[in-house]
Amino acid sequence: MKHATIAALCLLLGGGVLAQEGDSTAVRKKMFSYSEFTGEIEGSYRYFPEESLYPGQHEEYFSSAFQPKLYLEWNDGKQSFNFQGFARLDQYDNQRTHADIREMYWQKVFRTWEMSVGLKKIFWGVTESNHLVDIINQSDGVEGFDLEQKLGQPMVHLSFAPSWGTVDMFILSYFRELTFPGEQGRLRPPFQINYDDVTFESDNEEWQPEFALRWSNSISVFDIGLSHFYGTSRTPIFNTVVDTSFNISFTPHYELINQSAIDLQASTGSMLWKVEAIHRESKRKTITAITAGGEYTFSNLFRSGIDVGILAEYLFDDRGQELITGFNNDIFLAARIALNDKQSTDFLGGVTIDRDTDAQLLFAQANRRLGETWKVSLDYSGFGNIPEDDFLYLIRKDGFVQVTLIKYF
Repeated sequence: MKHATIAALCLLLGGGVLAQEGDSTAVRKKMFSYSEFTGEIEGSYRYFPEESLYPGQHEEYFSSAFQPKLYLEWNDGKQSFNFQGFARLDQYDNQRTHADIREMYWQKVFRTWEMSVGLKKIFWGVTESNHLVDIINQSDGVEGFDLEQKLGQPMVHLSFAPSWGTVDMFILSYFRELTFPGEQGRLRPPFQINYDDVTFESDNEEWQPEFALRWSNSISVFDIGLSHFYGTSRTPIFNTVVDTSFNISFTPHYELINQSAIDLQASTGSMLWKVEAIHRESKRKTITAITAGGEYTFSNLFRSGIDVGILAEYLFDDRGQELITGFNNDIFLAARIALNDKQSTDFLGGVTIDRDTDAQLLFAQANRRLGETWKVSLDYSGFGNIPEDDFLYLIRKDGFVQVTLIKYF
């Protein structure tokens, strides 16, 4: 029975080879022309120097995370299977203790196009401070305030690459909600979020079919992408709910949107010019947003081998106070340093300044390899001069320092 199952898997995956008794190793070799199992394990310590704003929160948090990755290839490289898992265990925050399948999809390569089916991560965007056009995947809101980490998205993805560019088509089959840190977590709002009564504009709720299309190409010094998305907005608006005991909670509501976007990058010597812009329509309102700027790199500074990049971007979004990031009329300034040493030491730090209120969001990141399979990361995030009418005022004392040790395998 064991070998019959292996043989059936061979036929299913395109191996087409029957096993002889006791020859399971040969079967595996013929099933997959290439296989790789990798991943990482990390331990993090996060310290909040300021006293918490809300009951139940703490100054110190320990957590650990595990990210396994599996890649299988067969049929002369024309078919493959990709898996990337994620799990985090947090000392106090039950919302941050979670697991997710980041990617798990089958891919088939044809002569001029390819198809992927399953859970996948897709990234669009070129700017450093804000990724307006990146809309396919939902953010993993408990992993970080910057919303850079993404959840796996079920999809059918078709990609076609004629001579005039690359065309990507997506059919998305299930919507995933945005979650925030729990009651004992930091970087959370003071109010209770009711995840049990989430509402949707669509009668199909989380099963609303979604569609996306993107064309991209490189023309001379320009890399350009044009995209359109129809489906459920990844960021909710919140409705106030008062129960019979006069307890107030906020219920997320997800609208249907049409979003057209452009991302453009131009490379002119040591200067990179970057633009992302969107136009979004819903029944409730129409919005426009843009992030534009650039990065200038001083390569091999003073013949030291060190590269230093200076970044500046402008962020505009007419959603105003609806934005949970607060980036509605801001200037982003930062510096990137790469030592280009054997340990791949690098640093990125800067500030986002609100042009209307002078509110400041500060950050710094440093990374360094330790040997062949270890890395240490240091992160800082802080807030300054936050006004009372800004969303960030709700987390104004949640600046933190974090040290992370990562083991790759």
